[in-house]
Amino acid sequence: MRGLDDTEAPRSAQAGVPERGETMNDKAIVDEEGKRMRDAMNDSVTLERAGRIGLIRIDHPPVNALAGPVRTGLRTAVDRLAAEAVPGGTAAGGLAAVVVYAAGRTFVAGGDIAEFDDPDYDITHLLDTLARLEGLALPVVAALHGSVLGGGLEIAMACHYRVAQAGTRLGQPEVRLGLLPGAGGTQRLPRLVGAGRALEMMLDGQPIGTDEALRLGLIDAVTDGDPRTAALAYAENLLAQGAGPRRSAERPVMVTAGAGAGNEAAAAATEVADFFARRRTALAARAAVYPALPRIVDAVEAGCTQGFAAGLAVETQAFQACLRAPQSQAMRALFFAEREAAKLPGLPADVALRPIRRVGVVGAGTMGGGIAMNFANAGIPVVLVDTSAEALARGLDIVRRNYQASAARGKLDVAEVERRMACLHGTLALADLGDCDLVIEAVFENMALKLQVCAQLGEVCRPGAIIATNTSTLDMDALARASGRAGDFVGMHFFSPANVMRLLEVVRGAHTAPEVLATVVRLARTIGKVAVVSGVCYGFIGNRMLESYLRESEFLLLEGASPARIDAAIQSLGLPMGPCRMLDMAGLDVAAKVVIEHLKAGGLPPDPSYRAAVQRMFALGRFGQKTGAGYYRYDGRTPLPDPEVADICRALAAEHGIAQRDDIGDDEIIERCLYPLINEGARILEEGIAYRPGDIDVVWTCGYGFPDHRGGPMHMADRLGAAHIVRRLEHYARQRGNPHGYWDRSALLARLAEHGGRLADFRGA
Repeated sequence: MRGLDDTEAPRSAQAGVPERGETMNDKAIVDEEGKRMRDAMNDSVTLERAGRIGLIRIDHPPVNALAGPVRTGLRTAVDRLAAEAVPGGTAAGGLAAVVVYAAGRTFVAGGDIAEFDDPDYDITHLLDTLARLEGLALPVVAALHGSVLGGGLEIAMACHYRVAQAGTRLGQPEVRLGLLPGAGGTQRLPRLVGAGRALEMMLDGQPIGTDEALRLGLIDAVTDGDPRTAALAYAENLLAQGAGPRRSAERPVMVTAGAGAGNEAAAAATEVADFFARRRTALAARAAVYPALPRIVDAVEAGCTQGFAAGLAVETQAFQACLRAPQSQAMRALFFAEREAAKLPGLPADVALRPIRRVGVVGAGTMGGGIAMNFANAGIPVVLVDTSAEALARGLDIVRRNYQASAARGKLDVAEVERRMACLHGTLALADLGDCDLVIEAVFENMALKLQVCAQLGEVCRPGAIIATNTSTLDMDALARASGRAGDFVGMHFFSPANVMRLLEVVRGAHTAPEVLATVVRLARTIGKVAVVSGVCYGFIGNRMLESYLRESEFLLLEGASPARIDAAIQSLGLPMGPCRMLDMAGLDVAAKVVIEHLKAGGLPPDPSYRAAVQRMFALGRFGQKTGAGYYRYDGRTPLPDPEVADICRALAAEHGIAQRDDIGDDEIIERCLYPLINEGARILEEGIAYRPGDIDVVWTCGYGFPDHRGGPMHMADRLGAAHIVRRLEHYARQRGNPHGYWDRSALLARLAEHGGRLADFRGA
């Protein structure tokens, strides 16, 4: 065990540590040799005994979340310890130290987020319990393992000493739910690691490992063994050294991001004020949509300048305000939607998964190489196939350069780069895929080509292997039929760049076997993706909805709105870029070919003005950023207004009889782009393409950059109200005409508008 001068307890102390501690009854702490008695304070928290050390045991599967029973049990345990504890352990039956630990695979991994929607939820009871725990008159040691996050870290910091198993992750991720730590985290963390590092941890929500936690002083020791046993030994050493309580709340705040705790702040009051002012300035652009960010700074500053109690009061008030804020409600809805997305209605809970030990990828281009990286990152061997040695070498070189770029940023070491590259095997022979458990085709988005490749894979893949297509828009059932193995066939639509984007649309075909679907959804987690299951239709969930969004953005161009005006209006919602910049970056040639292919197949309305802008740009060789001109002209990667675009759109408007006007405002742009997208999402739910509204929100936040503080388009629709959206759809139908049904209301949305219902309450078949 690292981190204590006298790291090992005397053998006599270790010998008295049972595998599972004795328990306390309601009246007294029984002697270690005496009869074992279980104290059922509740099923989630119990008291145990190991010699002169009392143990608080938290056991609330699966992640020991701070649910009501845990908070109540913890309070009861602390109160009893306060009554039983005797400093030094000299009195009969008295305790000399306490260890707090958790059963199962992790320490406390955070609060019970489901309780946050309860209007009666009150954080102050937990605050009081942790104050009582910290105030115990004998040393309290936390035994940490797994994930020590949010309220879990706040419990640990209320303890006087902390011992962590190697590999433990510690952090305050509340900001990812639009919140700030609410049980003393904004006050104790700065006193342990310094205000600078504490702010970083709370503002980005990223956990840290045990090496950094030990260096910062957040923990006191690291063990490779059982954390409970190590904490008991640590407590015995403390007692042998005569060490008493060491309370985080009593420490001064170190205002600089120094190397350890316990140093007094050297900065003058003006320097402290400047320190926090700089933090606020850096957050100014995001503060309006993420109100928890400036409130974290406020709470830490109050604790630094006014003391622990004043800082705690600011923290509590800020936590309650953020808890009710729409941003946090949206982000919490997304949190649950991501977890719900992995649940597959109608599939048996015990469906047998197919083993995935080796993966094949057909196509070594940008997409294929990115897909291969996901599996190499997870240590799964990959066979990468292309038709030419030059293309294969180029693809593998791009993968290596991606890894080397990560290494240059300090995210990987050289050995890890080589380990991942060693997982990749390039070949020109499809036959080399014969021993793969999963093969993904990632060739160009052309139906004839994909049909040919899928037919070949049906012949070369071994029986029982899963065959997947990465198509983003094409008929997956047709590809499945071409393979001759429709039961083994599934869609795996990765988003570009495939090695970065979190979303994986898993497309269930008409004949996809249940175990194939379940296997791929589980595999997504292994490779760090969020899987959302879609049925078969044009564009599946995301691109089908995107089509209506792009349709209206292009009609707005023809009516006289500039690309910059459209993009600015959309970006005001919090999207990283508007539709014009997005298409320029993705490639107008790619976008136009998809539209042309779908028009040929009869999948789009017979409207000659439909997405005429992107087709004309393609015909003129304006492919976007890669050719230096698209909806914008480019100086490097910088988009600049291009007068030629206005001329092109003016000519198209005249050609198709569309009147141009100069009164198009931001509200109209937002409504015309977003409301048809929401309407299409409602149709997707009606048709059973998506299981749940939350699935659609996950697709759009993880795959298209829809802002998490709005919760996704379906969550946003519920905040706006179905009746409002329906009224605006009807308004634009009257204003623009509706010969092709672009403004027809979905039956679901119309029904919700009539009865005042919410999309969130929709339950499909």
